[in-house]
Amino acid sequence: MAFFQNGNARIYYEDVGQGEPIISNHGLSEDTSYWSATGVTAALAEKYRVISIDMRGHGRTVVEGEPKGYDEITMGEDFNALADHLGIDKFHLLSHATGGMYAARFGIRYSDRLLSLMLTDTGSETRPKMYHPDGRELTEEDIAQARQAAEQMARDRVDQPPPSYEERKAGWRANPGVFTFKMEQHPYSDRLFDVLDGFFQHRVSQQAFMEFRQTFYSNPDPMIEGLRQVKCPTLLLIGEFDIVFLKPTELMAQEIPDNRHVIMRGCGHMTAIEAPIWTSHELLDFLECVSQTGRANW
Repeated sequence: MAFFQNGNARIYYEDVGQGEPIISNHGLSEDTSYWSATGVTAALAEKYRVISIDMRGHGRTVVEGEPKGYDEITMGEDFNALADHLGIDKFHLLSHATGGMYAARFGIRYSDRLLSLMLTDTGSETRPKMYHPDGRELTEEDIAQARQAAEQMARDRVDQPPPSYEERKAGWRANPGVFTFKMEQHPYSDRLFDVLDGFFQHRVSQQAFMEFRQTFYSNPDPMIEGLRQVKCPTLLLIGEFDIVFLKPTELMAQEIPDNRHVIMRGCGHMTAIEAPIWTSHELLDFLECVSQTGRANW
């Protein structure tokens, strides 16, 4: 286990493999195991140095006092701080979902420091439109009610033991939601939910996670002019049934100058969990292309 300090944040990271460095983050409620427990880290580490972080409000990372820094600017600077801490000049940046939102904005500000940018199942705004699994867009009232229900449930459980794995899995199956409904339909869904459950094992603070969720999602601006200034090769990887991020990914594909847009047929939002071998192949092929040509596409 390794940590580095950036201001009042003690940030957890894992560092494996040798070669050109890849710094990775993850999505909401996840941690480094989004990549490691699925085998993606191991596949990449055969040729690259893979450095994965638990982002603020998640996993084993702890922020003491204020400000928490649950915003895209501060969290983007965590990438710079980690690279500086390890003596790394330029690096590939791999991200997923919420992590990709601020990775995209990091790419806008610091693409000169990036060898490449890999954005999976994400968009460039930090307040995307939300949907039901059937494709209907959620209203602001729907979102507010869902948030209140989740917060009330968390408050109700403060003095109770956390739900068991079987209770959590039953809840996911009963109401999989827009981000995990393709996992529930997967023939090996139990195995996939095992990975999902692992995120709960590493979470130091449920309160920090709730504060992050209440704070981070604030900016609906997709930064179109900024996307046009991204100078590094960029991979945009998205599941066919990732309803929330299909359109945001299409927008990035239209605006980022040098990008490769990959739609993974049959997959939902959790591409590395649902199809880890395929995901690894797409990442490695992109990285090899960047290495040989300096471009996103062969």
